[in-house]
Amino acid sequence: MSVLPLNYYSTVEDDGRSEEEKLLAFEAKINRGEKIEPTDWMPERYRKQVMRMVQNHGNSEIVGALPEREWIPHAPTFKRKLALTAKVQDEVGHAQLLYRVVETLGKPREVIIEELLNGTAKYSNVFNYAPETWADVGVIAWLIDAAAIIRQLLLREGSYGPYSRALKRICYEESFHLKHGYDICVTLALGTSTQREMLQDALNRWWEPILGFFGPPDNDSVHTSELMRWRVKLKTNDAIRQEFLDQYVPKIWELGLTLPDPKLCKDEQTGVWHYTEPDWDEFKRVIQGHGPCNAKRIAVRRMAHEDGEWVRRALAAAEHNESIPVH
Repeated sequence: MSVLPLNYYSTVEDDGRSEEEKLLAFEAKINRGEKIEPTDWMPERYRKQVMRMVQNHGNSEIVGALPEREWIPHAPTFKRKLALTAKVQDEVGHAQLLYRVVETLGKPREVIIEELLNGTAKYSNVFNYAPETWADVGVIAWLIDAAAIIRQLLLREGSYGPYSRALKRICYEESFHLKHGYDICVTLALGTSTQREMLQDALNRWWEPILGFFGPPDNDSVHTSELMRWRVKLKTNDAIRQEFLDQYVPKIWELGLTLPDPKLCKDEQTGVWHYTEPDWDEFKRVIQGHGPCNAKRIAVRRMAHEDGEWVRRALAAAEHNESIPVH
């Protein structure tokens, strides 16, 4: 399928309707539960918002593979190594699916990748923290992937067709990743005292970044209301955070683990979880490129991109029936 040109939406044939009439028809289609497709008319703001969100998601998949990639050589058993390798491959594959969705909105993949490498495009802040032990791998695969699944299951029902369809496959594979991570955590929780301590330490360090994974609180989110209006998002950041707490805090406690938040409790009358807010100033610093591993993550991606240059040149030459020198 060919990539739509960057000026596609400004060159769609005018059907005589006013912008207001087009917008009303567009929103009526969304309200009927129908999907918006790349060839449909859409407001420029919708296109940019979906593009921004899906590009962020794709970047998060490809950068999110890097913390786990570091532990492939150090996995404790051969089966663990195979499972972790497969997970990393899946995450990179998810990024490719999502970049293709962005391309349907008019942005070429070369631009997407360049924006990631030069730091102008964002990705989830949680991946800018270092996995210090094998227990970190379990916590990432279980709880961060659980957070991702909760969010992505809702996004899968969103209004943009290509994104919705890509998420069906992504959510299916993420469910296996979650089981892989849970199995690691259960094994450590039922292991020696040293293994339990290692798991508890990893959970302590990752808990605040995990809570921040869902994005800033609703009163500080600049995109949520517009995304919900057009059913790109179906729930707010705070609502999704509550859903995660409701599903996974009891599971964490079942393993005999504690959480590093003395305020964490559920109001049994309202069903609302109370918790200590993450440090949102720290969240913003990390998003803006000043986290503990931001520079490292981008440096690894840049090195991989440069190392793959010969492959891109070879493919381009093959497409034009040319030959290139091999160095």
